[in-house]
Amino acid sequence: MKSITDIVKVGKGARYKLFLEDELFGIIETEILAKHCLKCGESYDEEFFEQLLEENGDYACFNRGLTALEKSMKTEKMLRDYLKEKKYPFSCIEKAIRKLKDYGYIDDETFCENFIASYRSSKSRRKLKYDLLAKGIDASIIEKKFNQHLSDDEEEEKCIYFAKKYMKNREFDLITKQKLFNHLAGKGFEFGQISSVWEKLENDRY
Repeated sequence: MKSITDIVKVGKGARYKLFLEDELFGIIETEILAKHCLKCGESYDEEFFEQLLEENGDYACFNRGLTALEKSMKTEKMLRDYLKEKKYPFSCIEKAIRKLKDYGYIDDETFCENFIASYRSSKSRRKLKYDLLAKGIDASIIEKKFNQHLSDDEEEEKCIYFAKKYMKNREFDLITKQKLFNHLAGKGFEFGQISSVWEKLENDRY
């Protein structure tokens, strides 16, 4: 058995330092303290305090994740990486992720749709795919959403737009052509598509 010898509030937040036998045991969330009605002078066995730490970790991890999602939408991978950076235990992170998914706070398909809607006019299909894969979106979800929301015509229009913007006040010579190809390739456009756009721009000059 160990006795609680002190409970000290941490700053202006909602956490408290819990001392057992005058030694710091851990930082406990206010809700966990209130749930168990913990008070100085009370004694519990070691199993109780082990379970308390686990429950506190689950609670703190879930709330940290929820707060992060309220600030900005995240994929499952993005949130998992964020919680790992905050040093939460693996078991706490997995429980929090599962719970947040069940509540609908994490939805990779919705994230994918929103990302495409936000950047469809400024990023090529390949660049969109690269960015979404990096954020942890499954390739099958990406292809599904591309088929639903993007078209080949739209991709060509974007390539033409960026090409015209780049070529403004530039000469149609071989050096500029190579630079344009590199510029558009850097944005993720396919070589064949770039060639087609170059020909179109050249023809439109006459």
